[in-house]
Amino acid sequence: MQSASRAGPITHKFGGSSVADASRYRKVADILLARSEPEQLVVVSAMQGVTDALIRLGERASARHPEWPIDLQTLRTRHLDTAKALLDGQGRETIAWLDAQFSQLESMLQALSTLGGPSQDVLLYVQGLGEVFSARLLTDHLQSRLQEAIFLDARDVLVVRREELGVAVDWAVSQQRFDAWRAAHPCKRVVVTGFVARDPDGRATTLGRNGSDFSAAIFGALAGSPEIEIWTDVDGVLSADPRQVPEAVLVPSLSYSEACELAYFGAKVIHPQTMAPAIARNIPIRIRNTFNPSHPGSVVSDAVTPDPPVKGLTTFGKQAIVSVEGAGMIGVPGTAERVFGALHRAGISVVMISQGSSEHSICCVLPADQAEKAGSVLRDAFARELDRGQIQAVTVQPEVSVLAVVGDGMAGTPGIAARLFDALARSGVNVRAIAQGSSERNISVAIASKDAQRALRAVHAGFYLSAQTISVGIVGPGQVGRALLGQLQAAQQRLRREANLDLRVRAIASSRAMVLDEQGLDLSKWKERLDAGEPVDLDKLAQHVRAPHLPHAAIIDCSASGEVASRYPAWLGLGMHVITPNKHAGSGPWARYEAIRQATARGPRFRYEATVGAGLPVITTLRDLIDTGDEVLAAEGILSGTLAWLFNSFDGSRPFSALVREAKDKGYTEPDPRDDLSGTDVARKLVILAREMGGRASLEDVEVESLVPVALRSGSRDDFLARLDALDAPMAQRLEAARARGLVLRYVARVEKGGRAKVGLVELPRDHAFAHIRLTDNVVQFTSRRYRDNPLVVQGPGAGPEVTAAGVFADLLRVAASLGARV
Repeated sequence: MQSASRAGPITHKFGGSSVADASRYRKVADILLARSEPEQLVVVSAMQGVTDALIRLGERASARHPEWPIDLQTLRTRHLDTAKALLDGQGRETIAWLDAQFSQLESMLQALSTLGGPSQDVLLYVQGLGEVFSARLLTDHLQSRLQEAIFLDARDVLVVRREELGVAVDWAVSQQRFDAWRAAHPCKRVVVTGFVARDPDGRATTLGRNGSDFSAAIFGALAGSPEIEIWTDVDGVLSADPRQVPEAVLVPSLSYSEACELAYFGAKVIHPQTMAPAIARNIPIRIRNTFNPSHPGSVVSDAVTPDPPVKGLTTFGKQAIVSVEGAGMIGVPGTAERVFGALHRAGISVVMISQGSSEHSICCVLPADQAEKAGSVLRDAFARELDRGQIQAVTVQPEVSVLAVVGDGMAGTPGIAARLFDALARSGVNVRAIAQGSSERNISVAIASKDAQRALRAVHAGFYLSAQTISVGIVGPGQVGRALLGQLQAAQQRLRREANLDLRVRAIASSRAMVLDEQGLDLSKWKERLDAGEPVDLDKLAQHVRAPHLPHAAIIDCSASGEVASRYPAWLGLGMHVITPNKHAGSGPWARYEAIRQATARGPRFRYEATVGAGLPVITTLRDLIDTGDEVLAAEGILSGTLAWLFNSFDGSRPFSALVREAKDKGYTEPDPRDDLSGTDVARKLVILAREMGGRASLEDVEVESLVPVALRSGSRDDFLARLDALDAPMAQRLEAARARGLVLRYVARVEKGGRAKVGLVELPRDHAFAHIRLTDNVVQFTSRRYRDNPLVVQGPGAGPEVTAAGVFADLLRVAASLGARV
């Protein structure tokens, strides 16, 4: 074809959703009349659902189904009611015309029913009637508004023939007929039936699925249109299916090649065959929204815009992988030809092909409903090789989906494949087969169907087409949990705006109740929701947080529960990240600790910075020393903000018991202060550090001095708090003894490389580094081979809900950064 002069009318095409009822026909007319174009060519589809109804009607009549007359009456009533509503009582001629059309249709269907078998010519004619009705309704509505409009039945000008590759247009004949029709019917606005045409013998036919879009491209080419506008129910081409990726973004421009690639893999873009006439004449195609006509939409043209390199992603399921494997294939010419020749002869379409360079195997992805047939065909084709053991197996893997990443800018851009596979790996998705064409415009991967939506969202975020989403569950909304929820609420919008990170809290659980939310909780109202929540079920919570449609999941345990900590290996095994200030996991039974470590080896993160030093980078610093090859000889310090505050404040002017009560009121202590005063909490932190240093320490290995008198170690918390005064005398004696020697009291923990660990109250010189910390400060001193003479010190606030929550939040952001978020 020759390039169009582009002096013709703008071609508009309105789909079935745009003409679903009378109100939508009016909307279409409003759009057309608001345009300033001197000429318009308007292609319309059948009313929404009508084509399927006509196909079913023809099939039922052919099968002598007793209810086909009822179906026909339903369809007749819908069109007549629409005409009456649309034409406001002025459509007597239109209604009479529709009545005549439906009477003729009824006669045809009655003939089919009498013959008791389908007539292909009649069925094709019946299928196309919806567009005829629709175009006539729009034409008559425009005329009722005193607007210039004329009806064109495409069957009067468009001639096509069916070939092996689909419907082919007889351009010479169609152009001649169209030009003659236009010369005989000069009019500013022509309304054309989509979908329908005639074959070279003059019989009515259709253009197949997506036929109305194809009609728009054909008539745009025949008319020499400068642009074709496809009006649908979305603002344009989106980067992914919004039903699977709600965060999908509009792609303002695509090349023809990008649009073809996306459409082939099922994206809601114009079908490649539909675009062919426009591509041949280089006519831009604009996708627009009937329900948002002011939006400019997306333009598909020959222009290549390499930024961003990835324009869109799409998945389609109901596929299977069929593989032929065997050492006998290596170096044998013609094996691939035999595979695909056998499939071709069986009429089986192959979606995707992958073969390793070793030639040991060939696999292809094909529709699931053809998989067993394909397997049988290939076993027959290679029966001799299978018997001889030259081919080991022909296998079929069901439940497969294909994920395609498309963009012109991918060509020559290093790292695209790496980012794709990194995003899939981080979301726990295994890739079964890979295909990439030499154009580098498309990378396709075959994955398990159960992982398809999670994979799509993970890759979409991985290419910064949407926010990196993490589904978050929080266990233990006590003081630290409440502080964390407040910090998350304050930071959510900023993180989405600046870091492209969506931290979506979808579950909160206390020891008694939990609340689960599909979209994400409003963190300003979480307490009210939790108070009205359901009984806690941590298994159900984990299943909810690990949603199949979200790429990443994390559980944050802000409790002090050993029972909750025992669930970490299972949670990590599900691919969820675990973040916690709960010391039970890091200091509890060695078997559980090992199980956690083994689970993290498969990808998920376990972060626990806040278990030692609250928000201080104690564990991070220790890991940095070890990971860079230093040898840590000892770690010692004041590891309890509670005990730091107590002994910084204990100067004899107030009883020790009064200070304990004040610390509890300030939130510095655990709910039962004995957890702090017994030294157990400090000992747990010391075990965590010892294990980070490579030891197999356990709580029983730590020599612990408890500050709780023996008589108060058992009994209830309330009983202990009522008898706190029993601490005063012994602590006053320890203070006076230290003062007499010019020393101060501090509660210090120390672990050495050999494993010796001790926690207790010690007397230190007044100029010691541990003697001058502030209030609730923690201080940790690392002595290592590099820092032997001048130990490395980490110091800062080590107690309080806000700083502990900040440490947890920082761990969550570290996990997010490892997943690709820009924090």
